[in-house]
Amino acid sequence: MIDILVIDDHPIVREGLVAILEAQQDFNVIAEGNDGAEAVTLYRRLQPDIVLMDLQMPGADGVLAI
Repeated sequence: MIDILVIDDHPIVREGLVAILEAQQDFNVIAEGNDGAEAVTLYRRLQPDIVLMDLQMPGADGVLAI
């Protein structure tokens, strides 16, 4: 299983990505977040294999999180 963290400030986009990813046999979405600060916190705690993150978000964006 490939553990994935999904970060996007738009709930509809995030939910759509999660639905697509979880329909795949080898993917496991372990958490979702809505900004760069939350991405950093979740990454440190969960250590996912992949982070799928929007780069342009209000506040702490994806570029800052990287």
